[in-house]
Amino acid sequence: MSELAVTADAPDSAFETTGTDHVTLVGSNVEDTVAFYRDVLGMRLVLRQPNLDRPEVTHLFFDSGDGRLVTFFVHEDRESEPEPQEPGLGAVHHLAFRVDHDRLDEIRDRLSEGDHGYSEYDRGAFHALYTQDHNGLTIELVADKYAIPDDRRAEVLAAAHAERVAEDADYVAGEHVEAALDKLGIDAERRDLAPAVPGRGVSD
Repeated sequence: MSELAVTADAPDSAFETTGTDHVTLVGSNVEDTVAFYRDVLGMRLVLRQPNLDRPEVTHLFFDSGDGRLVTFFVHEDRESEPEPQEPGLGAVHHLAFRVDHDRLDEIRDRLSEGDHGYSEYDRGAFHALYTQDHNGLTIELVADKYAIPDDRRAEVLAAAHAERVAEDADYVAGEHVEAALDKLGIDAERRDLAPAVPGRGVSD
């Protein structure tokens, strides 16, 4: 495993994906799903129709903010289960969504006002708030520390990884990202984010 290549270079594969289209989860009911994903997270509900394979189930489509979709199979007979999930192999551990770094105070307030507890961590390359949806699924809200262009993001992360390995550090830190940006010649503004506890916070 130590020889596993971590790189932004394209792999030698039969084809390559061009991005994420959607992720679909089995949800509870329409009301609770819309109340969290639309009314708390601010996602637009852009399509509602029967599940094409099981028409008695409703399929909800939410735009996560950039045209990529998060969708849910829901049914009115299902009750939400707010207890924290303990996902097994092959299950979803958490969903992570980008948020505007300038709105973190507003996001904290909105979560608190809705009795949605949260924790906050400095993840090295980014800043993260963690909360849970109405079915106990962990939701991560990510604010990037650096204004990295999307088309250079993979390069920066791979280069930051190389910096981490060279320093024998356990995790990528802000200085590794800054060194990567410098080596790649990318002028990415560092954003002014409030200090947060570094390191781990959501177990696997």
